[in-house]
Amino acid sequence: MYNQYYVYILSNDNNTTLYIGVTNDIERRINEHRSGLIPGFTTKYNCYKLVYFEIFSNIDEAIEREKQLKRWSRIKKDRLIDGTNKERKNLME
Repeated sequence: MYNQYYVYILSNDNNTTLYIGVTNDIERRINEHRSGLIPGFTTKYNCYKLVYFEIFSNIDEAIEREKQLKRWSRIKKDRLIDGTNKERKNLME
C-alpha cells in the first residue's frame, strides 16, 4: 500500500493569516478545519482556504518539511505560495 502525506497551507479570505499543517488525508482534514468543530488556530482566524500543498510518501519527511515551513518568514511563505497559486485560489474547490 502506498501512503501519501500532505503538508498544506491554509489562509483566510483576506489572505492575511496562514496556517501550516500535515495530514495523511487532506480532504478529511480540510473538512475538519472548515467545520469549526475542532477549536484552535484555524477556527479563531478563519483559515479554511487551501492555498498550497506538497505530497510526500514518507511521514518523517512531511513532518520535517512542515517544521521547516513554520520557521520561514512570511515573505518566504508568500513567495512559495505565489510560485504555484498567485491568485490564492482555494485549491479544494
